[in-house]
Amino acid sequence: MMSKIASAFLSLWMVAVSLPVMAQQQQPPAKTAEQPATEVASPQAQAAQQLEEARKNVARLTDLVARAKDDDNRLAELKVEVDAAAKQIIATSVATRPRLDEIKSRLTELGDPPAEGAPPEADVVAQERKRLAAERGEINALTGTAEDLSIRATKLSNGITATRRALFSNTLLKHTELDRSMVIDAIAAIDTERRAFVRTVGSWLGFAWNFKRIQLLSAIFLSLCAALLLAAVTRKLFFPLIHREVSFDEPGYITRLSVAFWSTMIPTLATGVFAATSYFFLQAFKVLRPDIAPIVSILLAISVALVFVSTLANAVLAPKESGWRLVRVSDRGARLLVVAIIAMAVVNGLDYLAGTISEVMGSPVVFTVVKSLIATVIIGFILMAMALIKPIVPRGEMLDGQGKPWPRAVSLLFVLTGAALILLTLSGYVGLGRFIATQIVMTGAILVTMYIGILTGKAVAKQNALADTVVGRRLEKRFGLEQVALDQVGLAAGLGIYAMVVAFFIPLILLQWGFKIADIESWAYRIFTEIKIGSITISIVGILAGILLFAGGYVVTRWFQRWLDGSVMARSRIDAGVRNSVRTGVGYLGVGLAGLIGVSAAGFDLSNLALVAGALSLGVGFGLQNIVSNFVSGLILLVERPFKVGDWVVTGTTEGFVKRISVRATEIETFQRQTIMVPNSLFINASVGNWTHKNKLGRSDIPVTVSYNSVPRQVMDTLLQIAASHPLVLKNPEPQAVFAAFGEATMTFELRVYLADIVNGNGVRNDLRLAIYERFREEGLGAPFPADVLEPEPLPPGPEADALAQQAEMAGPPEPIAAEEAVKRSGTQRRPRRVSVDAAGDKG
Repeated sequence: MMSKIASAFLSLWMVAVSLPVMAQQQQPPAKTAEQPATEVASPQAQAAQQLEEARKNVARLTDLVARAKDDDNRLAELKVEVDAAAKQIIATSVATRPRLDEIKSRLTELGDPPAEGAPPEADVVAQERKRLAAERGEINALTGTAEDLSIRATKLSNGITATRRALFSNTLLKHTELDRSMVIDAIAAIDTERRAFVRTVGSWLGFAWNFKRIQLLSAIFLSLCAALLLAAVTRKLFFPLIHREVSFDEPGYITRLSVAFWSTMIPTLATGVFAATSYFFLQAFKVLRPDIAPIVSILLAISVALVFVSTLANAVLAPKESGWRLVRVSDRGARLLVVAIIAMAVVNGLDYLAGTISEVMGSPVVFTVVKSLIATVIIGFILMAMALIKPIVPRGEMLDGQGKPWPRAVSLLFVLTGAALILLTLSGYVGLGRFIATQIVMTGAILVTMYIGILTGKAVAKQNALADTVVGRRLEKRFGLEQVALDQVGLAAGLGIYAMVVAFFIPLILLQWGFKIADIESWAYRIFTEIKIGSITISIVGILAGILLFAGGYVVTRWFQRWLDGSVMARSRIDAGVRNSVRTGVGYLGVGLAGLIGVSAAGFDLSNLALVAGALSLGVGFGLQNIVSNFVSGLILLVERPFKVGDWVVTGTTEGFVKRISVRATEIETFQRQTIMVPNSLFINASVGNWTHKNKLGRSDIPVTVSYNSVPRQVMDTLLQIAASHPLVLKNPEPQAVFAAFGEATMTFELRVYLADIVNGNGVRNDLRLAIYERFREEGLGAPFPADVLEPEPLPPGPEADALAQQAEMAGPPEPIAAEEAVKRSGTQRRPRRVSVDAAGDKG
């Protein structure tokens, strides 16, 4: 199983390469134009020939499966061929159905034969009916043959699956009698195998140096060049992701996760690529002999596995840099745990290396059993020894201090797992013990890496998370990205990390569990091309192709709109309204065509849309006009986007913020927090005001009334000073103070200020009103009145009026007080009369 590690790192690449090939194999080769014209065979003859070839192919595969009943790799390859043959048989049978339908339709048109005693039918009709009946019988016979072959192929495929399952179970659960003689035979075989191995390797080295020297040196040189190039590219592109900044005493959680994940993935991938290129060049230059190639392959695979486990252990535990540690353990505990994990990986790797050497050398089975037993027992003892480590550090204590023991549950888990491995192996189940030990080391490492990767993707996708990382700061500095753009990049990066973790590590786990690359290729092909839900077949490849075609059509449509508007209609001096209508119509038409092409490419049957259109027409006829009108209006709103979620809109008697736009109605929340559902047709058929359509910049007006005792220029200067002192009032466009109107007893001014966010208008107006009142009171200006001004009516002439006038002359100029307060002070002697003053702009 360890020999799969190197190929596992290239499994995704092999799957991606094989998918187009497998898809191409499903299609018959196209005939070239240079082939000579031959007589076209009938569909029945072609189907019969294809079924005969399929019958021979199924018989051949059945014989091969019987011969390879003990070879799991070969059985996995044969299963792929059997499934392809079964699919071809079904396709051949389906190809005859259109002709069968035509025959049935023609026979229906001809009708039944004449009854006994009835006038005979024409000879041409009788011969036609006879010919069609014979052809129908031939097609039915072919269909029966195809069904029989399909059943045979399906049974053969199921039999291969059952054989592989039994082979896997027998290998794991095989019981071996362990006795003293087995150990003696194994010890005796050690020296023999050592001499044979030294002789084999020595002879190969001598052969390679004497006869393949140039090829050997060339392979080594090219491998080193590939390694150096890979190291340089890796350091250039991924250095920010794997470098641990010394200046960071306590790096953030997302930074630690990201560095741990990528510092594990990138060196492992680089080592895997180097191992693959080295093996490729050695094989390409024919330096490796058939007996040496497996040993070199497993040696490179073990190197990749050790790099993976060691980098992961150092990334998670960080024994030399406690600030980057993902788990809170002591420094000494981190070092011991790293040593224990690497030791288990080394023992497991040496076990598989020795097993491959024994297989190549043809060593006795007893030697293979004993060396696997020893390796499994050593791993079991290492697990039990890990229970004695004291790595736990309580909160608040230093990590370089003395740690405390594991929690009882964790310590017991280590002990029980190690003891179970030892007892299982000593009981004779060496294969099962070896499998479990491998899963503990390799699958455990893969699962930990997956978990770190998922946490990294989750942390990167959080709002404002990417901006706090080194990569985010570099993106912001180099490309000038704002916070929103960085959040979008972070979300896309998080989803990309999720996809990479699933696509890369799931196949590795499956390979560790005994599945073959052929199985993964077959599953990947089915997932991307044949996802069946009932009678519906969904193809991810088709959907992606449809999306790409739609995107291409959308881009072409937008380009054509700009070209038509700017290069054709603008030069023709066509009216702006006509240009806009033509541009909009072209946009609808192009997007509609792109949508139809994309849907067709995705594999959806457009003929089903006829049923939907018919049902929609019937519904409109029975009174669904309003619903359809709102639906179409909603589509228009979603396409044209006269407003979006969050905009401040005004339509009719409704004013508020848009919360949601659906295809039937739009949800608006008023300033009183009342939710109103407005039918979309109202937005299409009526005028709509949008305060925040393109931006939130807006003007807010504050009417101010003062008495005629005030100096207008002083009032205007004071208003501008008050506006300039407010932090939310924009300097450009600058505030304006306008002498608006003369009143019967007052002068009306307007303070007009521009705000970056008109939604803040209510608060800004409130602040400005308070400031105006306070400044006018300090400077003795005439009282600034609100929108409704209370003007006192004069008293009739008499003693009371003369007394009040005398008091007013002695008191001097009046202080700026509100009209309500003036009426309150005068008691019942003054009757208020309401005077309307314009209050435009006082909303929000």
